[in-house]
Amino acid sequence: MHLNMKKALLCLSIVAIVVFCTLNVATASIGNSSTTIHNNARHTGDHIPMARGSTSNGILNWNCMTEGSLTSSATSNGTVYVGSSDNNVYALDAMNGTKIWTYTTGDAVESSPTVANGIVYIESHDHNVYALNATTGTKVWSYTTGNFVYSSPTVANGIVYVGSSDNNVYALDAMNGTKIWTYTTGDAVKSSPTVANGIVYIGSDDHIVYALNANTGAEVWNYKTGNFVISSPTVANGIVYIGSDDHNVYALDATNGTKVWSYETGNWVYSSPTAANGIVYVGSWDRNVYALNARAGGVVWTYTTGDAVQSSPTVANGIVYVGGTDHNVYALNANTGAEVWNYTTGDWVLSSPTVAYGIVYIGSDDHNVYALDATNGTKIWSYTTGNAVWSSPTVVHGIG
Repeated sequence: MHLNMKKALLCLSIVAIVVFCTLNVATASIGNSSTTIHNNARHTGDHIPMARGSTSNGILNWNCMTEGSLTSSATSNGTVYVGSSDNNVYALDAMNGTKIWTYTTGDAVESSPTVANGIVYIESHDHNVYALNATTGTKVWSYTTGNFVYSSPTVANGIVYVGSSDNNVYALDAMNGTKIWTYTTGDAVKSSPTVANGIVYIGSDDHIVYALNANTGAEVWNYKTGNFVISSPTVANGIVYIGSDDHNVYALDATNGTKVWSYETGNWVYSSPTAANGIVYVGSWDRNVYALNARAGGVVWTYTTGDAVQSSPTVANGIVYVGGTDHNVYALNANTGAEVWNYTTGDWVLSSPTVAYGIVYIGSDDHNVYALDATNGTKIWSYTTGNAVWSSPTVVHGIG
């Protein structure tokens, strides 16, 4: 696909990597706790295997082929749940990729599944949010919104939160899909929600970042940026970090929305920020990966790639992993920005990486999902799908 056509597609509609990728970006919860894009509200994207019942999550290795684009995947007790642009949701054996079940929706499935309490939550371009039995794939319920759903669901305290291109943020009962509340913004909501301390944080194409009461949907505060907010929010230490098409990264007080700082890059910020160890990592369409001081917003370092960076960074074991539209996957020293390694795929890398068991999982527009050695970037395996892989492998597993 030609560069200009790709850019037009991104601008017009599918900014999937930020919200699936971002956002970041499936979510998972056990009991009354939840995690968000990249496994936690800080979006660090590293996964640690834990005993069943823990609120932390881990990963199993897997690979499987579908006939369309793979979305983020999530594992729960040894099963991988994944959507595809062939309209299907797949449940695969986490160890060998054997198909356990499929569920067919009415259109492409490009967001990341969320697995909570035996239910898989996922969207489809047929305008629906689906809840599927995680063991059998039987539909538990579906809820129809008024337009495409690009946003990935977040589950917290028995409620599913998701945005829709019909301009609304929805809160749905996780057990039966009953609408609890909606909040109407001024434009499409492609950003994925982050839930922290009883507040839902989310961006909208109406240029505004919203903080909504998680129980009632009442607006707590809003902050107006200068353009679309497709990036998904990260919450850490009382601050909301989010990017905007006005070229800025914003740090907002999580309680009242007051701007703590903003940093202007040279182009759009579709990438969702990752906060780790006092630093905020984020990509920009100006070709750079930025490391910013989380409290003051000053530049710690920048790394210049060969083209735009829409992928959202993942931080694990002192390394920042991120993809670029120059076809590369990068591993950068988290403290200095020095390149540790890079791996070249056959096309744009809009997907955001997931790191587990010393392996980096990431998709490419060359139709492949890659598993790369996290230490040196050596390819362990790749799997060819039927179309571009824009979304991010998100994997959740309980061991017990």
